[in-house]
This record gives sequence, C-alpha cells and structure tokens, in this order.
Amino acid sequence: MNFTAGHIWLIIALLGIGTFLIRFSFLGLIGNRKMPPWVLRHLRYTPVALIPGLVAPLVLWPTATGGQPDASRLAAAAVTIIVGWYTKNIIAAVLAGAATLAFAFWIT
Repeated sequence: MNFTAGHIWLIIALLGIGTFLIRFSFLGLIGNRKMPPWVLRHLRYTPVALIPGLVAPLVLWPTATGGQPDASRLAAAAVTIIVGWYTKNIIAAVLAGAATLAFAFWIT
C-alpha cells in the first residue's frame, strides 16, 4: 500500500490526538480529585513496570554494538539490580550502575 505524504501526516496527527486524549482523560479530568486507594495502590507499580521495559532493550540489544550484548552493559545492569535490591534506593542503584558502566568502558 502506498501512502502519500498527506496520509502519513494525517496518521501522525491522529495518533498525537489519540495519545493526548488518553493522557488527558486521566490527568486532566480526574487529576485534581482524590483518587481511590485501589487506584493509588496500582499506580505504585508503574515505575517498576516501565523502567525495565525501557532499559532491557538497551542492555540486551544495544545499538552501539550492532545488537549484540556486551559485558560492560550486562555488568552495569547486574550491579544496578543488586544495589537496588539491597539498598531499596533507586538513586544509589542508578549511580552504582552508571559508575560500573563508566568503569567497564574505561578498562576496555
């Protein structure tokens, strides 16, 4: 199927409007109201679900290595998980992972 430039821009605009409406329905319409406890309980898990989905492809299939996993990124991910598990502190985990990645790149 051949799309013209107008079709592509229409699709982009409709997807943008759809994304805005989905977010506005939650943030704009009920953002200033007190949320029920069950909603707040489920929102606590959003970062836990989102961050691995963003980070895993960067660790397992990094573009810099042509999609091949490398020891530096795997070590940094492992250190991040271990530090996060033991300290329960995301800042400490991220800093430890970043330091591990920088050190691993420096020695290789």
